[in-house]
Amino acid sequence: MIAYITWNASPDIFTIPEFWGIGPLTIRWYGLLFAAGFLIGQQIMAHIFKKEGKPLADIDSLTLVMVASTVLGARIGHFLFYEPSVLFTNPLEVLLPPYAGLASHGALIGILFGLWLYTRSRKATGQTYLWLTDRMVIVAALGGAFIRFGNLMNSEIVGTITDKPWGFIFMQNLEYSQYPRHPSQLYESITCFILTIVLFVIWNKRKAATPPGLLLGIFLIWIFGLRFMYEFLKENQVSFEDTLPLNMGQFLSIPAVLLGIYLVSRALRSTQKDAVAA
Repeated sequence: MIAYITWNASPDIFTIPEFWGIGPLTIRWYGLLFAAGFLIGQQIMAHIFKKEGKPLADIDSLTLVMVASTVLGARIGHFLFYEPSVLFTNPLEVLLPPYAGLASHGALIGILFGLWLYTRSRKATGQTYLWLTDRMVIVAALGGAFIRFGNLMNSEIVGTITDKPWGFIFMQNLEYSQYPRHPSQLYESITCFILTIVLFVIWNKRKAATPPGLLLGIFLIWIFGLRFMYEFLKENQVSFEDTLPLNMGQFLSIPAVLLGIYLVSRALRSTQKDAVAA
C-alpha cells in the first residue's frame, strides 16, 4: 500500500491576543516568509553592492522600491489577468488588505518597471538597468522560493490528483482534501532555491564582468519555462481557464521565456565579440 503524505500544517504561527482594543493579531507563515525574502534579499544586495563598489546608502531606497513594486505589480496583475471586473467595480480592493491574490507575472512587470524608475537617477553610480536587474533576480529567485513555500503552508495553489508516493493530501483545504495531489508549490519552491544558487555562483565568478542581461535572461527562462510545465500539474486558479487550451499562467509565461532567450543570446554574442576583440 502506497503511503501518501498527509499535509495538515496550520497556516498560522501564533495569535497575539487583543490588547488595549487592538487585535487579536495572527502571525501567518506566508507573511513571515514573504517578509523574510525581502530582509534576506536586502543583505544579499548589500553584499553585491559592497563587492562591486556601489553606494551602500542606496540599499534602503532600493528595498522600498522592491517592496512597493512587487506588491503593487502582483496585486494589479492578479486582478488584470484573473479578475479584471474588480478593477472597474471595486478598484480599492487592489490596494487594501488582505492581499488574497498575488500574481507572479504581475510582480515581474511591477519589479521591472520599478527598477527602471529607480535606475533613471543612478546611472552616474554605474547602476544601469541591466546591471541592477541582473543582480536583483538573485534576490527575486530566493523570494520566489519563500513565497511558494508560503503557498504550501497555506495549502493553496494545489496540484492535480496523483498516485505518486510523494503526493500530498491537503487536509487544511477542504475542497482538495479527498485525494493526494502534486505538491506543486514545493516543486516551484525547490527549483527557485536551486536557481538562486546558480545565479549567485555565476555572478560571484564574474561580478562586474557578468555580461549584461545574462542573469536576467537565465532567470526568465528558468522560472517561466518551468512555470509553463508546472501548470500542467496544477489546478486552474479561476473557472474561465477551464475553457482555454492553456491556462493564463502558461500564456503569460511564453513571452517571458522568449525575452529570456533573447537576453541570453544577446549576452553570449557580446561575450564572443569581446573575446575576438581581445
